Amino acid sequence: MLLVLTSFPDADTAATAARTLVGEKLAACGTLLPGARSIYEWEGKMEDNAEVLLLLKTGSALYAKLEKRLAKLHPYEVPEIIAWEPGAVHRPYAAWVAAALGEA
Repeated sequence: MLLVLTSFPDADTAATAARTLVGEKLAACGTLLPGARSIYEWEGKMEDNAEVLLLLKTGSALYAKLEKRLAKLHPYEVPEIIAWEPGAVHRPYAAWVAAALGEA
């Protein structure tokens, strides 16, 4: 199982991406975390923006497809897409993720 983190400019855009990825069985679940604030430099200018984080749960074998699709759905020129494998996952939850993705 992988957790994939990405940030969006607003909740509606993040929800649309989550629904698409879940509907296409590239993610089992997408959790929107509103209230994020990102401070970064972009093209020589300091940015300070409200964002919504989207945490996606997927399978390792699906990551390449999910990354490609997410990049197409994303409104940012260079979207933040970070994946990591959790050190431990509650077995029934991992089984649900696998089943939701058609991997069980």
